[in-house]
Amino acid sequence: QVQLVESGGGLVQAGGSLRLSCAASIFGSAYFTAWFRQAPGKEREFVAAVTWSGLTTIYADSVKGRFTISRGNAKSTVYLQMNSLKPEDTAVYYCAVGIRGITPRIDDYNSWGQGTQVNVSS
Repeated sequence: QVQLVESGGGLVQAGGSLRLSCAASIFGSAYFTAWFRQAPGKEREFVAAVTWSGLTTIYADSVKGRFTISRGNAKSTVYLQMNSLKPEDTAVYYCAVGIRGITPRIDDYNSWGQGTQVNVSS
């Protein structure tokens, strides 16, 4: 069973930065990792995704140029570097793993972490 543990959330002022981490207990290389987020009263939305190799990434338009997803040397950890944060980035951020390919579709990811809260004050 895959276990995903997110960390790194917190409170930051607008314009600041945070780095989220997702540690996965998973073996093999045929999987893809993504970050999603869910703000209060809103649906969960795609943020970014990365292949196992770390060479291919995709981003939501709302975070492109501000957020960077990367995979650590150990491959089992994925990071989300968030710069120039805005109040609208406030949400619970979830890490997810799937095997269908690097996609923004929530249904393509079948293992989820518990989430980490990010609050951006204005």
